[in-house]
Amino acid sequence: MSSIKRIGIVLKPHQPEALKTICELVVWLAERGIKLVGGPEIERERIEHQTGCSVDEINPEKLAGDVDLMLVLGGDGTMIASARMIGDQEVPVLGVNYGGLGYLAEFRIEELYTALESILAGNYRLDKRVMLAVELQRGDTPVTSNRVLNDVVINKSALARIIEIEAYLNRQFVNSFRADGLIVSTPTGSTAYNLSAGGPVIFPSMNAIVITPICPFTLSNRPIVVPDSAEIELRLKTDHEEVALTLDGQVGFPLKVEDRVLIRKSRTTFNLIQPSNRNYFDVLRDKLRWGR
Repeated sequence: MSSIKRIGIVLKPHQPEALKTICELVVWLAERGIKLVGGPEIERERIEHQTGCSVDEINPEKLAGDVDLMLVLGGDGTMIASARMIGDQEVPVLGVNYGGLGYLAEFRIEELYTALESILAGNYRLDKRVMLAVELQRGDTPVTSNRVLNDVVINKSALARIIEIEAYLNRQFVNSFRADGLIVSTPTGSTAYNLSAGGPVIFPSMNAIVITPICPFTLSNRPIVVPDSAEIELRLKTDHEEVALTLDGQVGFPLKVEDRVLIRKSRTTFNLIQPSNRNYFDVLRDKLRWGR
């Protein structure tokens, strides 16, 4: 008997095919004694009205702690948002993409039921992705704390001049970067903004973090790969400019001079279910169009 009795579903906003998929899922899972419950973007009344299928709605903050498996229907952006939503829970996550392959949502929609059959049979592989715990401090006052799966970015607005950011590793001074900004990326996020800024692709299981300057004033300022056990501190040294802290490209906070951003490896990992018929390099070749 499968230990999975409740599956939480997270949807990409405004996904037109989602209602039909949800209705089919409710019936398919009910036949196996499994309950489907909904998280963000689940509009229970609309689903019931248009499909006749009932889906219990749960507060997004409680969803991960109330289910045995998270099913994310959407692309990588929805997966990244789900990673922050999970909090301290380490529930397995199945990402299903309505389009092609994703870096995180690696299953196509037509593979959904085959994947679920394998998972219910206990035949699946978990990829535990490193997340970062991020804290913004203004003086002695904490402003916010979050987790990220991809990256932490400090950058200037479109009209700002080059900004200066001091970087420390385990309280040791690294460098004062003069650039358009700075990216601190996990291996998962290495194929995102980090890659666009000239940083390296890091294999997902590596215990590493990469610090990448964005358009540095000094061309010898190159990306630095450091252990993920290190504590990173970034200090904004530029005043009278519009500068923002952005987390996973989805959550942003305005920064002031002398603000400190503290970055540590999170105790929580993002437990991603991997397809057995593909590997990481299949996805890289597809997304980066290698050899084409």
